[in-house]
Amino acid sequence: MFEALLTVVAFLAGGIASVAGFGIGAILTPVFALAVGTKAAVAVVSLPHLAGTLVRFWLVRGHVDRTVLIHFGLVSAAGAFAGAMLHGHASNPLLAALLSALLIATGVAGMAGRMEGRHFGRTGAWVAGVVSGLLGGLVGNQGGIRSAALLGFKLKRDAFLATTTAVGLIVDAARIPLYISNDSHFERLWLPALLMTAGVLAGTLLGARLLRRIPEAAFRRIVSGVVLALGLFLAFRVAS
Repeated sequence: MFEALLTVVAFLAGGIASVAGFGIGAILTPVFALAVGTKAAVAVVSLPHLAGTLVRFWLVRGHVDRTVLIHFGLVSAAGAFAGAMLHGHASNPLLAALLSALLIATGVAGMAGRMEGRHFGRTGAWVAGVVSGLLGGLVGNQGGIRSAALLGFKLKRDAFLATTTAVGLIVDAARIPLYISNDSHFERLWLPALLMTAGVLAGTLLGARLLRRIPEAAFRRIVSGVVLALGLFLAFRVAS
């Protein structure tokens, strides 16, 4: 029953990620952690996350903003690499609380329209990239904080989704080898990893169809709403 539930959740996570640009790790990790623990869940979920991100990138690859990708994505990957190195040695509720507060603040500001017209310069992009990558590598929810940071750039819907997806691929390339080398759970958890991957891929393809129906003007507020929901969920987990 749990494996069936996991597959359904993976399907929903893939669909949400196709629309918002993130959500696979944020949704799947806490559910899978109920059975295997947080550290193992973060590591194993990185595999379906990579599969879904690859498919999503292939679908939107022509819209990547290369300037943002270079100035934000590369330093984000460096931050994620550092966070992934520390992941096996750190379990800090204070860090999760800080991340939830950042997500809630960004989500509220985005839904209120206060993120519109904001734009990071090159230095701001580097800082946002490092911080989002580091926090993501540590906590395992890099997509939410990355998308929150990317809301500070003047990106249209397709460029936003393509760029955050491309950054996600870079981050996965930086962190997954560390997870594999530092985690011994992959061999015994291959079946749930396979089921999650299948669910994510199916949800990703369906979500890509739904994305075309979302008006450009509503897209940023939808992303902000998902960021806010993730922040509230993390806050609930920290409080409990």
